[in-house]
Order: sequence, then structure tokens, then C-alpha cells
Amino acid sequence: MRYSVWSLIRQGLVGNRGWPEAWRDAAPKDRYDVIVIGGGGHGLATAYYLAALHGITKVAVLEKGWIGGGNTGRNTTIVRSNYLLPGNEPFYEHSLRLWEGLSAELDFNVMFSQRGVLNLCHSDAQRDAFARRGNAMLMMGADAELLDREAVRAMVPGLDFANARFPITGGLLQRRAGTARHDAVVWGYARAASALGVDIVQNCEVTGMVRDGDRISAVETTRGTIRVDKVGLAVAGNSSRLAAMAGLRLPIESHVLQAFVSEGLKPWLDTVVTFGAGHFYVSQSDKGGLVFGGDIDGYNSYAQRGNLPTVEHVAAGAVALFPALGRVRILRSWGGLVDMTMDGSPIIDRLPLANLYLNGGWCYGGFKATPASGWCFAYTLARDEPHELNAAYRLDRFATGHLIDERGAGPQPGWH
Repeated sequence: MRYSVWSLIRQGLVGNRGWPEAWRDAAPKDRYDVIVIGGGGHGLATAYYLAALHGITKVAVLEKGWIGGGNTGRNTTIVRSNYLLPGNEPFYEHSLRLWEGLSAELDFNVMFSQRGVLNLCHSDAQRDAFARRGNAMLMMGADAELLDREAVRAMVPGLDFANARFPITGGLLQRRAGTARHDAVVWGYARAASALGVDIVQNCEVTGMVRDGDRISAVETTRGTIRVDKVGLAVAGNSSRLAAMAGLRLPIESHVLQAFVSEGLKPWLDTVVTFGAGHFYVSQSDKGGLVFGGDIDGYNSYAQRGNLPTVEHVAAGAVALFPALGRVRILRSWGGLVDMTMDGSPIIDRLPLANLYLNGGWCYGGFKATPASGWCFAYTLARDEPHELNAAYRLDRFATGHLIDERGAGPQPGWH
């Protein structure tokens, strides 16, 4: 059933008793052409584009929990393409363009709100760096505006412009950027992929891989063994765990990234704001709560919970920018697992085994990359070669020295 105003009226007349399930809760078959492990945004987008663009429909998405219960349901929903380096900017701009037409393509409202993303600068040197980044964005087909202090004040009057320690000298604005509804994205991709014949198998945890020489011949799960021709990993912070089942070690560390939601407020902030002197970002949700976050917890962990020093760090960033937030209460917090690479950029490539592929290492950037990530991973799985958009995200860049270090932080995952 296509969603429309007419279907809404028809269902309203019959008490909403005729809505079909959004997607099939499939049981696993004995064999598939492609198995995508991970039922988050990246895995479901991959399955959808495999079917929609490459005609590969004998595909299963294996999710150990339920759709929308992983990192997709625990992030800060920001979508942007304001990157500097050639390896990143074309990829994220492609993703942003896919976001702009995603609701229409999937026939599902992902609630993409192009409210803009404003990166604040606090020194002349930082303003020069933002000018360079903005020019790079414009040269690669994205949009960017460099704002002075007064333009920032007019846009976000609640900022602390009297702060002598962190004076606001301007900002870099990308108006086409914004936010989206995190769980609506996975629901939309799941529904669209299922309609094309993809099996979405929930509550199906992968427990092992059957290796036959340099190939994976089958995947062992809590719902039985499934034979397969190709396997794609899209499991975020669990990438190292799954790769270890195939006897591989990845240049990835897993960390906890916390996010927070405040109590509901009246409409107060109509854009996304990021702190230029510390890692803090904030936007206001449609329900009124402020959604914000900061740095990862500085230790390796697979626990989906964080620690209090990071809470203090994020709260300090919030109050430094917006003193009025000092009396606002945090309603809830949560932690997601992020897989951090040595240069802070992702990996979309075939692994050293002939039929095993990786979509991981997304660090902080996973949610906004969802459409392009799935698009490029589907291309790589279908054709056994990277698309030009993800050619720079190959695994061998760590051996050849072709790193994509957007922050210039160095070869340590925790620094990114």
C-alpha cells in the first residue's frame, strides 16, 4: 500500500483496521545471494539499493534485536555535508542530496528538516579555517555561507556573545543541512526493501561464520545456519567482533558515544549549533526537547552506557554557549557504540576474504551518511569494486598512508 492522503482517509473511515504491516517479519531461508549483517540504517539502506538499483533481491538483513533498536535509535539526528577534504566532501554531499529526496523515494516521511547547521568560530584563525572549508564545499557542489558576528547574533540571539573566554567571531552555515527522524529512516528503508523482496530477519544474532579457505560459505545464527555467496558487515561498534568471527582483525576501536535530551521547552532554537571551542552540538526536536552531545567516552567499551565525566563535559559546553540552559533539566541520556578508525573516516571495502565486505568505522558520522553509505556499499557488493565516491574509503589506505584525517588529530581513534 502506498501512503497518501487518500489511503489515510480510507483507513480513517474503517477505524484504521486495514493498514498492512510496514514490512514482512521474515523467517530465514537456507541460502541467500547476499547477507547483510546489521539491521540499522546502513544495513537496510544497503539491502534496499541492492534490490532497487542492482536487481539483487535474494538478500537477507540479519538483526540481532529489532529494527530501530540499535544506534539508529540512539543518535542526535544531524544531517550535513560540511566537510573539507576531497575524500569526504563528495561522499557526504551525495548523501545530503539523497536525503533531500528520500521521503518521496521511500514513500515514507523521514521528517528531514533542512533547518541548517551553524558551526561557530571563536578566533580569527578559526574563521580563516572555516573560510577555507566553505570554499572547498562550494568547489565540490555543496552550499556554504561564512557569517560574521552580527549575522550569527541575528540568527541565534540566545548565544553568549559576552563570553570573554570563547568570543564568537562568526560561523560557517550550511542551510541545506538539518535533522531527520532517526527511527523513521530505518522504518522507511525496511518497508521499501521488504516490498522489493528482501527478507528482514529480526531477533537473529550472528554467532559465527563458516570459513572455507578464503571465503565465507555460511553464517551461523541463533536461528540456524544460513549459506551465502556474499556477506556484508554493517554493525557499527560491533565491527571488530564480527570480523574476529572470520579470523580478521580490523584497525578499529569501539567507544561509547553519549547523547542527551532535555525537558521540553517552547520553540527556542530553529537550527543546529556546534561549539567551535569544544565538542558540543545541539538542536531542538519537534517535541521541544533539546538534543545534544559531545565527545566519545575516552576508553574502549562495548557497553551502551557512558560515564559522568562526559556528562559534565557536555553540560559545560552547553552552558558556555547558552547560559540560559543552566537551569534546564536533562530528561534522559543514552549511549551508542561507535567504531573509531585511525583517521576518523569510514571504511567501505572488501575485506581480505574473497566474499566478505565491510561498511564501518563511521566514528561520529554514521547517521548523516546513511543513504550514501548504503548506496556505495550496495555498489561495492554488487560489482566487487568501490564506486568513485567510496574509493578513498578503502581499507588499504592505512597501509599506503592515504589517510583522510579531517580533524588532523593523528593516528589514534580516541583523538577523533
